[in-house]
Amino acid sequence: MMNAFVYLLLLVIGFMLVSLTYQLPAIAKASHEAGDDERHDQLSWYQGLVYAALLLVLVSAVAFTWQLVRDTPWEGHLMEWLNIVVRLLHITFGIAWIGASFYFVFLENALNRTKGLRDELAGNLWAVHGGGFYYLEKYKVAPKEIPRELHWFKYEAYFTWLSGFCLLFVVYYFNAKGMLIDPNVRALSPAAAIGIGVGSFVVAWMLYHLLCKTPLVRKGPLFGLVGLLLAVGFAWGYSQLFSARAAYIHFGAMLATLMAGNVFFIIIPAQKAMVSAAKKGLPLDPALGKFAGLRSLHNNYLTLPVLFVMISNHFPSTFGNAQGWLILAIITVGTAGVKHWLNLREKGQLNLWVLPVSAAILLGAAFMTAPPKNPGACTGDVAPSTVQTIVQKRCMSCHSSRPTDDVYTSAPNGVMFESPQDLLKLKDKVLQRVVITKTMPQNNKTGMTEEERNQVRCWLEQGK
Repeated sequence: MMNAFVYLLLLVIGFMLVSLTYQLPAIAKASHEAGDDERHDQLSWYQGLVYAALLLVLVSAVAFTWQLVRDTPWEGHLMEWLNIVVRLLHITFGIAWIGASFYFVFLENALNRTKGLRDELAGNLWAVHGGGFYYLEKYKVAPKEIPRELHWFKYEAYFTWLSGFCLLFVVYYFNAKGMLIDPNVRALSPAAAIGIGVGSFVVAWMLYHLLCKTPLVRKGPLFGLVGLLLAVGFAWGYSQLFSARAAYIHFGAMLATLMAGNVFFIIIPAQKAMVSAAKKGLPLDPALGKFAGLRSLHNNYLTLPVLFVMISNHFPSTFGNAQGWLILAIITVGTAGVKHWLNLREKGQLNLWVLPVSAAILLGAAFMTAPPKNPGACTGDVAPSTVQTIVQKRCMSCHSSRPTDDVYTSAPNGVMFESPQDLLKLKDKVLQRVVITKTMPQNNKTGMTEEERNQVRCWLEQGK
């Protein structure tokens, strides 16, 4: 009875917040049109507070629902749909954030800075897109009069990070024993593992922020090298604490936290200070814009490594490698190098070595993750019944029409091994996951032995 009351209370509060949220934009717009900028700012802040409260209520409602359906057939269904919804939100907001980031770095690189500029301008650009012509101007500091309708690029970053953080809970933290913790790596309690994961994001931000306050920040290559060493340290640390997949995702989430932190703590406050000074007719500090622009450039270089991590779980040859943290570091350097080449190209600077070197680095990762040419000779034929026994014992707790696993209540990706022939249909994937990278069973939860993996390999090579 108490559970139902709490659930109903959360829904009522959420409904009230939604109703209030729908009214606030109209009030803020009317106040803005009346010229009351201070009142408009207060209402905008209040609207943001309402959105945050609404998000808290929704998260609480979902967490409470999860408690209600825990250890029932509904648990797997709820987690699957949470994964779908939150992942879709994360991808949508991420595309918007990354697109805006790439576009504005492109603008900065491609601006005309010399021909026919007014004194107040730092550059301009003509462009054509979608059947129309566009003309953009960048001011050295600010225009003489700040327009009322000024678009801010911030919510794309905020909601990308928030949705990603929620997805981290849905996939890894709610199923910490099955997805986050690998007893073969480190025997942690769920609370300790989650605390380490979240705490590492805070520590990473503090270290990065302090590094940005040192003179190194003005020495690009040296700053990048120190930053890379710190990032590699985190990659190695995650690999010593979490499951292979979770280690990769936490590395990406750590980088994304730095990016979102740059927007929230540095870029947007600097922009607000500049707008406020311009409105009041006070002298503007150009250093604010330059420092915010530098943090934006850092975000630009971190984007491709984060994107790789987002898709890495589909490629076990990376996270499943014995030196997965090193592969992650190599791919981070290679993808950042590709972004550097793109930035140089947008500036019109010809560079002949950055892209080939970056490609060579990425190919090095591919070479390092290649399986051995000779995995060992097979002695005699392996009977299908032997393989079926192994599959029933080690795989079918998840990959069956009726899973018995405590995490997966439906077959992952719809893959079911009801007969040996089902393995043959997915021969390449089974070899990759079970034999080469040994990433299946998940965290070797069912204790598959090396001899069993070898028997599966030999049977697949027989093709019977």
